[in-house]
Amino acid sequence: MSNGADIKPTDLRGILKYVPRFQDQIFVIALDGSIVSDENFQNIITDVAVLRSLGIKVVIVHGIGRQIEELAKSRHVAITDSAGTGVTDAPTLDLAVRAAGRVTHLVLEDLTQNNLKAALTNAVRAAPLGILRGIDHQFTGKVDRIDKEFLLQLIASGVVPVVNPIAYDRDGRPLRVNSDLLAAELAETLRATKIIFFTPHEGLTIAGKFQHQISVDTLREVLAKRPDSINEPMRSKAAHAVKAIETGTPRVHLLDGRLLDGLLTEIFSNEGVGTLVHGNEYQQIRKATRRDARSIYNLIRSAVKREELLYRTLQAIEKNIDQFYVFEIDENLIASVSVNFFAEQPGLAEVGSLYVMPFYSHRGIGRKMVDYACLKAQEGGATTVIALSTQSFSFFTSVCAFAEAEKDVLPETRLKAYDDSGRNSKILLKKL
Repeated sequence: MSNGADIKPTDLRGILKYVPRFQDQIFVIALDGSIVSDENFQNIITDVAVLRSLGIKVVIVHGIGRQIEELAKSRHVAITDSAGTGVTDAPTLDLAVRAAGRVTHLVLEDLTQNNLKAALTNAVRAAPLGILRGIDHQFTGKVDRIDKEFLLQLIASGVVPVVNPIAYDRDGRPLRVNSDLLAAELAETLRATKIIFFTPHEGLTIAGKFQHQISVDTLREVLAKRPDSINEPMRSKAAHAVKAIETGTPRVHLLDGRLLDGLLTEIFSNEGVGTLVHGNEYQQIRKATRRDARSIYNLIRSAVKREELLYRTLQAIEKNIDQFYVFEIDENLIASVSVNFFAEQPGLAEVGSLYVMPFYSHRGIGRKMVDYACLKAQEGGATTVIALSTQSFSFFTSVCAFAEAEKDVLPETRLKAYDDSGRNSKILLKKL
């Protein structure tokens, strides 16, 4: 386990620049039963304590598949299913209840050792899965309802809710519920920003190739047409990642729980170490058309008056309309950004004309516009982007991970325009 002496100031700066983005948001941490048994588990809970100290709210869900199998072997009991997706007969349910108690105890123990308040909850009500394709699933359950207010009260009180895969029906009878399903349902109900699935695997592999990130549309298509190409232990996680994103959770991470510092590296770095499954978070951004030119001109005019943006004539915007992207709500443009490439330096692009209407400030739209512009720059072959700013440079550095640079990074034509403007803008740079 790492200690305070291992933490470098650069690590802290790297983490702190992400804090405004995630503060007060809810992360659902989903732990495979095998990860709770792993020697790295204590380090994971220490990382959870770091998230809590930074104002990130956490709900923990855990599985029990490994523990059921171990109990079945030691007690010489034949089980019908260990994952909570097949048939759960009475002997299997009995072992599941025992396994859940043991694993929850370990989770609460490590949370307590990290000075975190925690509570096992009965916030999930279950219903029998019933008879599917002629097969009675007996004591296997599905989520019937989740007591959202109860969970939010715990979270608001600084308590980490712990949810195990034994839920109760209307009459208080226990049912075995799949923990991946629980994580997805909890994330939907609580409007969580992320689910982090901890598994004993590197992440998602498709046709033998590790996926650092994949869109939900691509993953949905693979599950529908080529499910066997996904590494078998991760298929359930992949399916529930798609379900979670379709029901409103923006991002799902599939992470190797055996990896030291994996959680912090995945959350607080651009590269990450696992697989990121992401939704189409840019669906309200589109490429500008010629008829948008006047709206863009009117949108940025007030920022030009405050010397936040460089003045552009309507004719200049019309001429370069292919460089612009706009954020649209109910057919109204509320934000803009531009991406300009340099013929003399193909690996460089400039992000400019960033503006968000004041009414929509502090909603993450500015960061989303910059991220999208960087994505488009990268698609166009750029490996580095620059931005010039007189008043919003702290936004670029603290929120968008740019760093201040010197004038010599500017191509010759851009340097001349910079000097001629007399604005003395700060020059900011980001590697893609």
